[in-house]
Amino acid sequence: MKSRNRKNFPDIALNAARYVFAFIMVALVGALLIKSQGNDPLEALRAIADGAFGSRRAIGTTIRWMTPTLITSISAVIAFRSGIWNVGIEGQMYMGAFMSAVVGYELCLPRGLHIVVCILVAGLSGMLFALIPALLKSYLNVNELISTLMLNYAATFLTEYMTFKYMGFDSSVLADAVATNEMQETARLAKLIPKTSATTAIIIALALAIGVYLFYRYTVKGYEFKMVGENLRFSKYGGVNSRRTFMTIFLVSGFIAGICGGTEMCGNFGKFRTAFATNLGWDGVMVTSIAQNNPLVCVLVSYIWGALKAGSLHLERVTSNNRLIVNIVQALFVLMVSVDFKSLYATFQNHRQYKKLRRQGGSETE
Repeated sequence: MKSRNRKNFPDIALNAARYVFAFIMVALVGALLIKSQGNDPLEALRAIADGAFGSRRAIGTTIRWMTPTLITSISAVIAFRSGIWNVGIEGQMYMGAFMSAVVGYELCLPRGLHIVVCILVAGLSGMLFALIPALLKSYLNVNELISTLMLNYAATFLTEYMTFKYMGFDSSVLADAVATNEMQETARLAKLIPKTSATTAIIIALALAIGVYLFYRYTVKGYEFKMVGENLRFSKYGGVNSRRTFMTIFLVSGFIAGICGGTEMCGNFGKFRTAFATNLGWDGVMVTSIAQNNPLVCVLVSYIWGALKAGSLHLERVTSNNRLIVNIVQALFVLMVSVDFKSLYATFQNHRQYKKLRRQGGSETE
């Protein structure tokens, strides 16, 4: 046990160094961006902190934005940890959101049952939409990175078209006004913190994160999922039905993405609006990249991500800074965390060794 802990320590230290380096770099770049606009970086930092943690309402807003980010990041974990590039999470979320909003308006059910039905329908809708790239990859060998990326646009326009048809709108209606009817009150999630935007959807998000962690750590099926991701050919020789497992992974990832759309409708929105999500799917992908496909680390990173989003909105309200600065900082943080310091160090060592050998060879020739 001690030897294993000693062996893992360099990796832990390297990961810690990576995060510290990324934090320092983005702090410097963020300060320079704010300073370039003629503003005080410390004042901006205080505004972000107040918007994220400064009051009960601010904490509620942080949890509100943490929730969809965590759910979409868990969807990405399922795919990425198994070696599948499902970047169509946002499209799957859109399909789930639309169907959840329709069911939430059309059906009259008891409160608890209505919420469960809406979220299950959302998950199934996301799963069915994920079936398209899964089939394309399995039977036609179409790269899932390309197909899922393109299907994001298809989902956005398809749900807008379906909203037009469902509501009977015509082309004279402004795009901002295109929305379904309000969902029944029985389909709405309760507030987690009264008079804030935080809902009990966070409980669903945390349950998914813990469930996925336990699934990968303690179940045979979770081990099969990892085998398919790490080595497709080896998994075949190991007795795993790779095609069926691949399809299952894709569908589960789509199901969780659809659930995110359902919780958004049952939570804060209450009806489907076209272009309702501002890169929520991509936020999940970035959080997963930072967390290195660890669902428990996703919880922490999602909370920080939600705090930055809540703080950036407050920043724009109380200062002359643009909240897009925070978006730039977030993207830069993902980029910095992705740097492979181990490979860079190995390359540096190899270069030093090569120069040393050349010097030795030159001295022997003389």
